[in-house]
Amino acid sequence: MDAFTRLTGIAAPMDQINVDTDQLTPARFIGGGQRAGMGDMLLHDHRFNEDGSEKADFILNQEPFRHAKILVADTNFGCGSSRESAVTALYAYGFRSVIAPSFGDIFHSNAAKNGLLAVRLDAPTCASIRAALHASPGAEITIDLESQTVTDPGKSKRIHRFEFDPFQKHCMLNGLDDIGLTLALDDEIKAYEARHRQEMSWLYR
Repeated sequence: MDAFTRLTGIAAPMDQINVDTDQLTPARFIGGGQRAGMGDMLLHDHRFNEDGSEKADFILNQEPFRHAKILVADTNFGCGSSRESAVTALYAYGFRSVIAPSFGDIFHSNAAKNGLLAVRLDAPTCASIRAALHASPGAEITIDLESQTVTDPGKSKRIHRFEFDPFQKHCMLNGLDDIGLTLALDDEIKAYEARHRQEMSWLYR
C-alpha cells in the first residue's frame, strides 16, 4: 500500500452521525472483489437518485468538495458490518483520511491496513472544523502522521494532536500492509527454512 506521511488537501464535511458500512458501500453492489469502480459505489444512495442522476444537495456532489482528499465526519463513522469494501471505496474515490470523534472498531482497523488514515478528534473539535469547511468551501487541512497532528482550516490554523496506535503508525508511515509486513521478514523466513531443512533433513527425502 502507499505510505502515509503528511497530507494537505481539500476537506469535505459530513454532518450525519452513525454512517454505517452499508451506507458507505451498499450490500447490493458488493461482489467479485474488484476495486475498479468502487469509487462510484461509495455512499451511492446518498449521492444518486434512483435514475442515476446526482443528488445536488449532497456534499460530495458539490464543488469543490467532490475533489476532497479528507472527510471530516461525525460520531460513530464506519459502524455496522465488517465489510472491508467500506474502506476500499473511500480510498478508490480519492480519500486518504477520515477525521471523526469515533469509528467502528473494525472499520478503524481495516482503514490502517489499507492506507486510509482514520483520525480521532473530540466531537467539539470535529464540529468546529466542519463548520469552518461549510463556511469556506475548498479550505484545506494538513495531517501529519509523524507528529500526529491536524492543522485545521480556520484563520488561526490551530493544531490538534491525535493519538494513534504505534504499530499501525509504523505500518502506515512505511506503506506496509499485511503482505508487506510478511515480505519484510523474507530474509528471516529463508534463514529459518534453510535451518529447518538442515536440522530435519529426513522430512525432505
